[in-house]
Amino acid sequence: MPQPRDYTVELIPEADGGFTVRVPALSEVVTYGATKAEAMANAAEAIELVLEVRLAEGDPIPDDVVPVLEKLTIAA
Repeated sequence: MPQPRDYTVELIPEADGGFTVRVPALSEVVTYGATKAEAMANAAEAIELVLEVRLAEGDPIPDDVVPVLEKLTIAA
């Protein structure tokens, strides 16, 4: 039986609405949803599929990666 895993996701608001989702620990996961709920559901599905493929191919399952966000102010 698969073990539950937690993965940090980045929800990036799009100018035209909706959210792009990235998963720092799984670089192949990039998805989109018109709402936050849809984006999260799509991310969960994408993560499950990527983990399934990795397991089938004998690739390691990475641990979560929590990005460090910093704000940088520049003169432009």
